[in-house]
Amino acid sequence: VQDHRVFCPGRGKLTLDGRACREPMAPSTCASCFEDHEYFERMLDVTRRRLDALGGMGAVIVLSRYMRDELVAVGVDAARIAVIPPFVHGLDTTATPDGPPCVLFVGRLVAAKGVFDVVEAHRQSGVGLPLVFAGTGSQRAGLETAGCDVLGWVPHDRLASVYKRARVLVMPSRWQEPLGIVGLEALTMGLPVVAWDSGGVREWLADVTPWGDIGALARALRATLEIGSHGRLPDGFDRATLMTRLRDLYSVVANARDVGPSRDK
Repeated sequence: VQDHRVFCPGRGKLTLDGRACREPMAPSTCASCFEDHEYFERMLDVTRRRLDALGGMGAVIVLSRYMRDELVAVGVDAARIAVIPPFVHGLDTTATPDGPPCVLFVGRLVAAKGVFDVVEAHRQSGVGLPLVFAGTGSQRAGLETAGCDVLGWVPHDRLASVYKRARVLVMPSRWQEPLGIVGLEALTMGLPVVAWDSGGVREWLADVTPWGDIGALARALRATLEIGSHGRLPDGFDRATLMTRLRDLYSVVANARDVGPSRDK
């Protein structure tokens, strides 16, 4: 399970009025996040069916403890949930920068990712480096109109060179991040990350800023550049460790199917 679509029928645990949702899925709670009641009923139904499908699984893998807790809150047995995040791959740590130094955002250019919060935090920080967006989405035109440098969608094999030119990655995610793989990519490339406390982010980034606080994000951005911080991938997020955990889990599930009553399911 790699996103919210089995426990949130709406905007990734982000309410219609822009607040972080801390409540488990329920009709009375989720209805307020929709303006079209018929659409809400359809989305609630399909989300419930996705959740029900997990009942037939020998194990459920999620990306973060945040996601595990959300699934437990809607009734999934915690004993069947394994937290195994994805590992970073395909980035050349020796890549050459493809441009001058910058402050970087990587991801979908949508409101839920906080793209205009990045713009405001960058303005408030007063740092002299340009702000660059790598990605595309519904807010791309607005960012370009605001004078931002938007690279558009960048193929993964070219992304390393974009990370290499940056001095810091900014992640003010308004939706609750299932994990935030972009941040792990940045750390792998030695790039520090400034981010809000959103979903699973604090599981790989110790020094998060309060969710929704643009001023705190601006101060952290300025301080990170003044100190000249470097990023480092946390222990336990490397490919070898995570592949071992995956193989061990598959072995446990396979053995249980071989000897247990559920082998024909």
